[in-house]
Amino acid sequence: MTYATTADARFDLYGMTSPNVRKVALMLEELETPYRLRQVKVFKGEQFSPQFRAMNPLSKVPVLVDHDEGGGFSVFESGAILIYLAEKFGRFLPAAGVARYETLKWLFAQTSNVGPLLGQFNHFRMMGEASAPAAYARYRKLSARIYGLLDERLAAQPYLAGEAYSIADIATYPWAAYVTIHEMDWADYPHLARWRAEIAERPAAQREVEVRNRLTYAEADGIEAASQADLDRFWWRD
Repeated sequence: MTYATTADARFDLYGMTSPNVRKVALMLEELETPYRLRQVKVFKGEQFSPQFRAMNPLSKVPVLVDHDEGGGFSVFESGAILIYLAEKFGRFLPAAGVARYETLKWLFAQTSNVGPLLGQFNHFRMMGEASAPAAYARYRKLSARIYGLLDERLAAQPYLAGEAYSIADIATYPWAAYVTIHEMDWADYPHLARWRAEIAERPAAQREVEVRNRLTYAEADGIEAASQADLDRFWWRD
């Protein structure tokens, strides 16, 4: 079963198919806590509505709403959401000491480097190399460097922060799928491949696939319904 379909939800997760949303879904599945999945039609601009901006003035997904806190407390920024949930449940983030800061270092490495750099390359890859060749080349090289650094780190220990699976792994795992999307070879990153395959076998990661599929199907409808003006706004071309 997936916890995304339960009626007695403690949390609402607002999002679409981005890795930053998926990492929060994976965390919720790991915690086995009931939550509702709330599709945000980003291609139609729902993230700019007054209702959504009341939860996140940055108009970005994901947003987590915790119904245990004062009728609904919203948390935005995926790294902040992971820390919030880890501290609320006492899991996947050590309470103190070196182990805590090893985890936070690699969590912030994901939010400040892995996600932004891979995301930029994905943008220019979708736009086509000819549209901005210098940007395409820059972000492809930076992405290859990121994959190499992750592989190097995972050659030294089983997980990013050390011996224990943590929110640093949960945050980075969805982004690792871009290795093949970015037309790079897993054979060049054997330790990253080992790590990703191991996490993929976790029951929570297998349940998260169903969550991703639900978001993908709903998002496809949103793209088809989007006007050219909607798409220009999404890509910040207007």
